Amino acid sequence: MNDRTPTQVDPTAAQTIETLMQRNQHYAATQFTGFRPIAPTLRTIVVGCVDPRVEPSHILGLDTGEAVVIRNVAGRITPRFFQEMLMLRLVAQADGDQPGSGWNVIVLHHTDCGITRLSPYPDLLAGYFDIAVEDLDHVRPNDPYASVQHDIATLRANPFFPSEFTLTGLVYDVHTGIVDIVTPPAPTRPSDAPSP
Repeated sequence: MNDRTPTQVDPTAAQTIETLMQRNQHYAATQFTGFRPIAPTLRTIVVGCVDPRVEPSHILGLDTGEAVVIRNVAGRITPRFFQEMLMLRLVAQADGDQPGSGWNVIVLHHTDCGITRLSPYPDLLAGYFDIAVEDLDHVRPNDPYASVQHDIATLRANPFFPSEFTLTGLVYDVHTGIVDIVTPPAPTRPSDAPSP
């Protein structure tokens, strides 16, 4: 246990918090529209990166309450994502909703992703994806176009992931602000296809 207690807050950090609280007051007074239901009105879940240049709500023009946005390093489909989806399904069911047909899952990757700077740390990356180090090339961490296709395939291959969800794979270019459709919208599995 660390016995050292900071005696003084860094002034820059304190100023940042003060700025954010002022912004919140402005938001509450001018933009907050009141309580909204927990279910997203567009029936959409976006999986994106934590990179501060890649804010899915801004990039896709989402308003508050329209979509669930899940962010992690590189916006990847990892074992933890499936846990989060189970939790979201249980929350929705407790609220009287049953996610299924008409729901979208958008996987949003981007160019110049920080994960490309982690290649010197293969053990860390392998642990993140819960795979062996020798399998890292299969998850395509250095190519956002290939990684989106990989992650869409991962969703399709999971027999517990809802087959009636619509999946779309996108890549955002941090240099142009443009989003490309890499994997066009399609059901997780065709209705006549057997589960994997």
